[in-house]
Amino acid sequence: ARCLARWGPSALDIKGILFDKDGTLFDFDATWGGWCRSVLTGLAKDQKHLAQLADAIGYNAETKQFLPGSPVVADTPDMIAARLLPHLNDWNHGQLVNHLNGLAETAPQVPIVPLAPVLDRLLEQGLHLGVATNDGAAPALAHLTSAGIIDRFAFVSGSDSGHGAKPDPGPVLAFATATGLDPAQVAMVGDSAHDLHAARAAGMVAVLVTGPGPAVPSLTELADVILPDVGHLPDWVAGLGRAK
Repeated sequence: ARCLARWGPSALDIKGILFDKDGTLFDFDATWGGWCRSVLTGLAKDQKHLAQLADAIGYNAETKQFLPGSPVVADTPDMIAARLLPHLNDWNHGQLVNHLNGLAETAPQVPIVPLAPVLDRLLEQGLHLGVATNDGAAPALAHLTSAGIIDRFAFVSGSDSGHGAKPDPGPVLAFATATGLDPAQVAMVGDSAHDLHAARAAGMVAVLVTGPGPAVPSLTELADVILPDVGHLPDWVAGLGRAK
């Protein structure tokens, strides 16, 4: 783990871990790449229309991959629908958001690592666990349930849960309130700038999980701690205890 200047290891007293969902707990491309192609195909009238829809949300329908800056990666269903709506004359915004959320609930999730053992180790360390995602709350609950890990979390917030959406600190502060923790006792774990900005705005420890590829410099500059994936969290927390 790499700890940066804002916090020294011995200064951290972590009592809660708040996770982002997509790209942090679940592999984003493996989960959503094929799903997105299926959704857009269902909305499109023909191949030209499919290409327009894909371009609107930064998606390559041929490779089933998301382009850098795609709103699907970190934005809310409302924002994604707003990008698609100019190309869908037969839909209104509310209908499209509900349609996307309904389909998202059934998307098969691909965990980054075996999640239950990691979460159980964190619980054994006495930590409160939560999830704050820019997905809708219903899909988020469905995904955590289908993965068999919903019971590990004391708190789950979606972009429509009434706390706002990341990078606003509202949803991450709601976790601190729900668990009775000081924000400085919480590590917000995520893979995007939205996650890290929300953590910093809330006064939490910003933990970046980089995935298998090289870390993005613009993200590492925002992070207090850098880990390859969530599987390294229990050892990091244990190391904090030894540093005190």
